Amino acid sequence: MAGSSKKAIYAALVGNSLIAITKFAAAVYTGSSAMMSEGIHSLVDTGNQVLLLHGIRRSGKPADAEFPFGHGKEIYFWSFVVAMLIFALGGAVSMYQGWQHIRHPEPIENISVNYIVLGLAMVFEAGALWVAFREFNRSRGSQGMIQAITRGKDPTLFVVVFEDSAAMLGLVIAFVGLLVYQATGNAIFDGLASMLIGVVLVLTAFVLALESKNLLIGESAEPEIVTQMRAALNQDERVLTVNEVATLHMGPEFIVATVSVDFIDHLPSEELEAAVTGLTRRIKEIDARIKRVFIEAERRQEHERARLAADQPAPGTASS
Repeated sequence: MAGSSKKAIYAALVGNSLIAITKFAAAVYTGSSAMMSEGIHSLVDTGNQVLLLHGIRRSGKPADAEFPFGHGKEIYFWSFVVAMLIFALGGAVSMYQGWQHIRHPEPIENISVNYIVLGLAMVFEAGALWVAFREFNRSRGSQGMIQAITRGKDPTLFVVVFEDSAAMLGLVIAFVGLLVYQATGNAIFDGLASMLIGVVLVLTAFVLALESKNLLIGESAEPEIVTQMRAALNQDERVLTVNEVATLHMGPEFIVATVSVDFIDHLPSEELEAAVTGLTRRIKEIDARIKRVFIEAERRQEHERARLAADQPAPGTASS
């Protein structure tokens, strides 16, 4: 998974670096607000790819005494930072740039240069987007696009896909803005294109931030994995009842599983230890990402009482 993520990120990094340089040069040369917004967009995307690569590297650090479950969630943190940068440095700055250009419109000089740069940028962006989509489709398997995004545990791939898609849409908006400006001679349309690019970036940032937030809080493993875990537990003749199966992604490739099981009565300690060992092994065999398994022997009645007690509001607090 990390390899496919890095391939998409490196492709986007090279493409956005080249695009940013050409866009800024064209914006300075022609005075186009939309082109300046596009340059800011590409510069932010370039920095985002660097941050995602940093997050992947940090998430691969081994567990230690301070972080016993490793650093896998760092990739979720840096993906959230990327979303915030898209919002603040990409969307907000582009909208401000466009608003300023609407208030104080200026003619665009050498407009043909902008068309050439936008055409080259579309070629570079299409290449990066193709690589990102190819790796994303490979990772999602038979899942639908929306399902793969909402249930995916590796945010780096869909972050790059969203970034590149927003970049391509921004290029189209900038191109249309220039066409309308050239047809009407009204520079306000160039500013409007810049503001619309900002809106696209803000919406993209919102979706990415929402997905990254869910992963940061702690999403469970896929329902299919939990179902298989329950089946493996119920198949053991020493298990009377499976009280609870809870899972948590500590990173794209690291799942922690906690299980509450009511074993049959009068099970000798040696047999109980053998049961826990065997069940732990079977659960880990379900998916290679399940790295840690904690099995708690607990009577069903005690588990239910504890659950109900946990659901009660603390004294002195009002329930909603």
